[in-house]
Amino acid sequence: MIAVGVGCKSGVTADDVITLVEEGLSRVEGETIAGLFTVASKAHESGLAEAAASLSLPLLFLPEIALQKVACRAETRSERVVALFGVPSIAETAALVGAGEGSTLIVPRMSRGGVTCAIAKSLGDKP
Repeated sequence: MIAVGVGCKSGVTADDVITLVEEGLSRVEGETIAGLFTVASKAHESGLAEAAASLSLPLLFLPEIALQKVACRAETRSERVVALFGVPSIAETAALVGAGEGSTLIVPRMSRGGVTCAIAKSLGDKP
């Protein structure tokens, strides 16, 4: 099982989210997708909700504290995101939390058009 972490700037479009998520998912074809995961403060972003609906995936919002608990496992770092949320990458930490305890990043943060995306795999899944 994989989890797709997504971060975004305010006002991002569904098309921008879909494009980047589909690019990330093309790197891990054949995996069961648990859903899209992001930080709770992005719940007002209609572009995320519209993208999740178009992709037929659930969209789950995570508390910042949950992302902070896995921050040491992120592979990339944005100083702006650290200042705003206390984590190096919303996409990577959300993917790690979404995939569960002991998960690993299999697609590090990608960024384009104000959207970031990362994918993590559950501990119990074979590489």
